Amino acid sequence: MISRKVVLHFPSELVDQPIISNTVRRYNLEFNILKASIAPPEGGLLVLELLGGKKDVQEALDYLKELNIEMENLSRDITRKDDLCVHCGVCVAICPSDALVSNQATSEVEFVADKCVACELCVKACPYAAMEVRL
Repeated sequence: MISRKVVLHFPSELVDQPIISNTVRRYNLEFNILKASIAPPEGGLLVLELLGGKKDVQEALDYLKELNIEMENLSRDITRKDDLCVHCGVCVAICPSDALVSNQATSEVEFVADKCVACELCVKACPYAAMEVRL
């Protein structure tokens, strides 16, 4: 089983169709929605993790391309420079995926990279530049 994180850009005429639901059934996949934004006049954005067999995942991505859904790999990662982090907690308050959490016992901010959806809110919010985008 493999995992692929992708950013999908849906044209406005497709935002009201069950494309992801149909795709995961058709290709026997599991999915995890990491971020979604729908604005019917403009279209939609979906950051998605697809899980399944290598062939099934690739065929599903090919199918989405055939539907004129623009796609890019989620190749950005957020990392924390531990030497710059002072555990102020600013990032904890704005993290939508709970990848940054405050440890009550130690009063330190913990970064759970597997939960990160690379929204970059923490990068913008950190007053110490401890969070960065790695391409």
